[in-house]
Amino acid sequence: MAFDTVLQSLIAARRPHLLAIGEPYHGEPAFPRLRNRILETLAGYGFRSIAIESDRAAGLAVDDYVQGRRDDVDLTSGISHGWGTHPATGELIDWLRAHNDTLPPGERIAFHGFDAPTEITGAPSPGPILRELREYLGRPAPDLDRLVGDEGRWSAEDIMFDATRSPGRSPEAAALRGLAEDLRTQLYADAPRLIKETSTQSWHRARVLATTAIGLLAYHGAMAEPGTQSQRIGRLLAVRDALMAQNLLDIVAHERDRGPTLVFANNAHLQRHRSRWDTHWEGQDLAAQWNGAGSIVSPLLGERYVYVAGSLGASGPVGLGQPEPGTYEERLGPQTGIFPPPVGSDLRERVTELLGYFPLDTDTVETCDAILHIGSEPGAADAARIAGLPGVTETRIQPGSDMPPYTWGDRFFFAGADRMRPFATIVGHDVPDFDERSRLAEPGRYRLNIEVGRAEFRNLFGYGPEEFAAHSDGLDFAETDQLMPHPAYATQGWASVVNPGPATAAEVTRLVAQARDRSADRERRSSRRR
Repeated sequence: MAFDTVLQSLIAARRPHLLAIGEPYHGEPAFPRLRNRILETLAGYGFRSIAIESDRAAGLAVDDYVQGRRDDVDLTSGISHGWGTHPATGELIDWLRAHNDTLPPGERIAFHGFDAPTEITGAPSPGPILRELREYLGRPAPDLDRLVGDEGRWSAEDIMFDATRSPGRSPEAAALRGLAEDLRTQLYADAPRLIKETSTQSWHRARVLATTAIGLLAYHGAMAEPGTQSQRIGRLLAVRDALMAQNLLDIVAHERDRGPTLVFANNAHLQRHRSRWDTHWEGQDLAAQWNGAGSIVSPLLGERYVYVAGSLGASGPVGLGQPEPGTYEERLGPQTGIFPPPVGSDLRERVTELLGYFPLDTDTVETCDAILHIGSEPGAADAARIAGLPGVTETRIQPGSDMPPYTWGDRFFFAGADRMRPFATIVGHDVPDFDERSRLAEPGRYRLNIEVGRAEFRNLFGYGPEEFAAHSDGLDFAETDQLMPHPAYATQGWASVVNPGPATAAEVTRLVAQARDRSADRERRSSRRR
């Protein structure tokens, strides 16, 4: 799925400087995993950088790591907004490091954050960034510490609910903004000397720091403006996306001679039309509209901005059921892939109560170039999560094939190209007279099976695979969202879940990753023997 003819033809026809791929819901890990696999393919089409929804200044340390300029990196500080702890982020950084290891600098893939170090709930002090910039320039700024004052006053939680407590419109903040502008001007004025004494890379880092500090002070200024909570949130979202757009344009300019950039973020930050957020937060009904980064960047880049919207059909692990008939997600269908936008005046927006999930709407469908859709068939999201793991290949038995009908649609996942022994499978049918206890013949039911191994099997269930027969009669293998021994292959160290949902999501994620690693180790040992 990682790369198909629709996206391939878009790149060939449009030759984008910026290829934007969105996701409709941050809580579905299949999207960043598919992003990783897509990037692997895009590297073969000349893409030399990726930008994600993370603090740009902090991400400079991550780029140093993936480029081989440093030997370690702390992703919890180098990647903001909590993304550093997500497994897919670590997998991306590991792949970038390995991919770049044998390449000359001009062919390596660079990592960028394109976000500001801000959130609706607050923003950090500009002090640390300005001090680092002052030190690089070697320029006295005796008033800096006095103007910053207590670092904690900038990030106090009550600022979000009381604009009068924000320092963002104080005389000290105004002076800091002027100082930050002066430092940036000095950076350019002294560029020949600074680059000679340090490096072009160091000078570029300082430029990003200056831009980040000025943007951060602008954000604090917006936090200090009075208004209703909806007005304030709308203002902050607008400022944040304006800073995102500025960063994206700067990244494109910086990378253009090396190749196109892939940017990945929520649809609201990448779509061509105005963004909207209606929610109930902290006891209040809130509504905001603003220009997202995509709506700013798109008219400036024209045809060189290509936007692929993200769409989630269904996902048991996050509690999202089947889309209603007549919705865009239902029309996109059961399969996962990159598809042309659906057409039809009879289509409508989906209605759901999943907090943080943005279903497709008419404006998105009419203005995007393609849609990355995780299908609505049972198990599609689980399959995308697994297929997106590093080095995983998938085999699916196609309906109508020569295989028995009860195998049609079954998926097998391998940690390598040999495809000899799967570490996980997804099945949607009973096997007559052999494996019928999960009641997979009933509509909408499927089962995820994981090779957990003998030791993990004992840890999970309190007895070994060899003791399964003595316990099997007491198990209800048809129970959904419950981890249990595989009804047929428990004696070989397999576990299973019928219709995985929120209750088993974390444990399934751990076990699948563990099974993939064990299978990859077997593959490596086998390759060495061969």
